[in-house]
Amino acid sequence: FSTATNAAHHIATTIGDYVVDLNELSAAGTFTDSSVAAALREPTLNTFMSLGYDKWKSTREVLTTLLSADCQTLQGDAVLRSKVLIPSSSVTMHLPATIGDYTDFYASKEHASNLGKLFRPGQPPLMDNWLTIPVGYHGRASSVVVSGTPLRRPVGQRRPDPEKPPVVGASVALDIELEMAMWVGTGNALGDRISVQNARKSVFGYSLFNDWSARDIQRYEYVPLGPFLGKNFGSTVGPWIVTTFALEPFLVAGPTQDPAPLAYLQEEQPGNYDVNLFVTLKTNEGESHQISATNYKYMYWSAHQMIAHHTINGCNMRPGDVLASGTISGPDAGSYGSLLEMTWQGANAIKLPSGAERKMLQDGDSIALKGECVGNGYRIGFGECTGTILPALPLA
Repeated sequence: FSTATNAAHHIATTIGDYVVDLNELSAAGTFTDSSVAAALREPTLNTFMSLGYDKWKSTREVLTTLLSADCQTLQGDAVLRSKVLIPSSSVTMHLPATIGDYTDFYASKEHASNLGKLFRPGQPPLMDNWLTIPVGYHGRASSVVVSGTPLRRPVGQRRPDPEKPPVVGASVALDIELEMAMWVGTGNALGDRISVQNARKSVFGYSLFNDWSARDIQRYEYVPLGPFLGKNFGSTVGPWIVTTFALEPFLVAGPTQDPAPLAYLQEEQPGNYDVNLFVTLKTNEGESHQISATNYKYMYWSAHQMIAHHTINGCNMRPGDVLASGTISGPDAGSYGSLLEMTWQGANAIKLPSGAERKMLQDGDSIALKGECVGNGYRIGFGECTGTILPALPLA
């Protein structure tokens, strides 16, 4: 984060309505581990992520103590407290880590089945390989932006009339994809692998993710090599990463995998999380309305299985890499994670209370993703992941 009076990027956590400046806490000598203290004074989390599971855990324990009501380190030092506790309303959030690589998966059975029914009617909705491997493709890390960054409507080739040649122009089918981003903490050397069991200690945490999609551009270009311009114009990630330690009470088993995965993908412990997810559309007229409510627990493939498959060939992961889950859709229309599914490819417009309708996004429309885990008397929030669509740049 940064502030109006300090443009330097500082690492932070949050409590209540405050951002906790970990750079200032480190400068005050509150972290006795020198590697942790140094890492928390850097502008991004990459170095801290590289320190590994044990140091993440011990740092969390230190912070839990420091932020408790009976700890005098902060409670008894008004000057330090004023430096460390900053009202959330006064900060600007930035990407939490430098993203070296970004891979997008396709891990929701409901979403994959829905798209199969829409695009291949009369055929089996799932491709032959879908139930045996976590399907994914390599995205564009340079265009992953932090929440609040506006994105321009993309331009590319599309073919609205299959009997005529393609045309170039702005997308007229701009969609969202409600996803979660898994952040790699410790990676692996080129040629090595991360097992599905060890992946649990390689994942640093999770955040919200919107993989904006230009469906008309994507539809024309994706054969034979997959998405390109229909995706790489921008993806939005939430600024807050919820660590795996905070999420442990919300671990749940995923759906039954049938047929059983190959041995390297078999997971003996629960691998999904009970995270409530919400999508709100704010139209260019100013009307806001929740259009979907779903849950991460529906995902067929877990993040640990994604890592195990991604590295089975020796592909190297690095601290700060992002693996996105793919669109998170539940079992009914109210829990779908894309406009393509919510409108069943435009057959059923989303009707808003004012009478306005949407089949795809218009210029000036905004999307806000939210997520939370609800425990016994407490909740863990993921913040917001927001973005607004700007008009396309005109072709010269």
